[in-house]
Amino acid sequence: MADPKGFLTHDRELPSRRPVDVRISDWREVYQDFSQEKLTKQAARCMDCGIPFCHNGCPLGNLIPEWNDLVFRTDWREAIERLHATNNFPEFTGRLCPAPCEAACVLGINSDPVAIKRVEVEIIDRAFAEGWVTPQPPAVRTGKKVAVVGSGPAGLAAAQQLTRAGHDVVVFERADRIGGLLRYGIPEFKMEKRHIERRLEQMRAEGTEFRTSVNVGVDITAAELREQFDAVVLSGGATQWRDLPAKGRELKGVYQAMEYLPLSNKVQEGDYDTPPISAEGKHVVVIGGGDTGADCIGTAIRQGAKSVTQLEIMPQPPASRPGSQPWPTYPMLFKMESAHEELADGGGERVYAVSTTEFVGDADGNVRALRLVEVEGPQAGFKPVPGTEREIPAELITLSMGFLGPEKGSLLQDLAVDGGDGFYDARGNVSRDKTYMSKVDGVFVAGDMGRGQSLIVWAIAEGRAAASGVDRFLTGDTALPYPILPTARPLV
Repeated sequence: MADPKGFLTHDRELPSRRPVDVRISDWREVYQDFSQEKLTKQAARCMDCGIPFCHNGCPLGNLIPEWNDLVFRTDWREAIERLHATNNFPEFTGRLCPAPCEAACVLGINSDPVAIKRVEVEIIDRAFAEGWVTPQPPAVRTGKKVAVVGSGPAGLAAAQQLTRAGHDVVVFERADRIGGLLRYGIPEFKMEKRHIERRLEQMRAEGTEFRTSVNVGVDITAAELREQFDAVVLSGGATQWRDLPAKGRELKGVYQAMEYLPLSNKVQEGDYDTPPISAEGKHVVVIGGGDTGADCIGTAIRQGAKSVTQLEIMPQPPASRPGSQPWPTYPMLFKMESAHEELADGGGERVYAVSTTEFVGDADGNVRALRLVEVEGPQAGFKPVPGTEREIPAELITLSMGFLGPEKGSLLQDLAVDGGDGFYDARGNVSRDKTYMSKVDGVFVAGDMGRGQSLIVWAIAEGRAAASGVDRFLTGDTALPYPILPTARPLV
């Protein structure tokens, strides 16, 4: 145990965010440096519980008490070994995961939980700075070829595990750069893309091959893929977005979040001087109260929006854990992310329990306003409240309402024919067995494509688990860890 009295003598502390007026003028990550002294105190708060529920909260099964203790003892080299034992990419999860591990922290029953995410990200950042993250190429090659379709966290995790097992792995990505939504969905201020690049450098040195601008199912057919490779891993994500078929949806200026956000990322990559879709000087409305909505808020503010308003159909969640969401479940709470802080600082609003009724256009077909109405809660079926209709200015609207499952393009259409009945599950995701194999022999499914929209930790865990299934399929056995089953834990 790091410090038997640590949880009694130290309060939870996180690094400060850079001042709002400073950070909205650039695209760098929002958090300031955190001293080793402060981090050591945060690690000391870990109680080394008899039953560490943080393990259950994390789909990866991260060895959290172990690396908290190692950080307290300043044994950073061993700490990164224990962290990498369960997580291929802690630099991603430490920045992007909503931390179900912290929601399950035993200290959180009656106090603030351990700052697990902050300890995690400090371990991996120090490991990269010290040069401890090095390629781990396999000692023996199997001669088996595996195609991984999609380069998000699930695909990258599967690819790294399979490469290290000795297989020849090719990752296919239809975008022009590797990373999936990590690259073209997550804004730079949440995770700078240098973190992706340094991990890809390691993976290339280990032997993983990456092919970009390849739309699998079109540029290479499902049949060709199965003919050229001994196994295939589908990890294309749940990219079929939810739309809002209100009157005026066809107006110019109404976009899906994933039509808007990637263009800003491409500016940061140097592809554009200015984004083709920009919030500069416009009244912006973001429909959707989740993480993607927050990403749109922060992006619009940095582009110089005149005003930003966020709409959410659900009621405002509580600030503390309600009785209906007891520990150690993941509670739905009111959050003040960095983008929300920037929104409030600029006079913007987060409006809850409202529904859009119409997009209003001008004579040139551009959206100029949005009409909304207050609604009763989900128990009442979001019934409109009479007399609450109103109109707000809106010259750029982003739809950030989540995703419905994988795109049913030519790749899945062709595989569905071969897989027959049951290729999709009841939710429209690609079904798979406990080894993550689909109804098509040798074709495996990992991440949101099989699970539905979920968290980055689930994506990495499923990529690792699918890799063990592939390895066993190809060689008859596997030494790769198998962290989860598809239905092992409820969707968070």
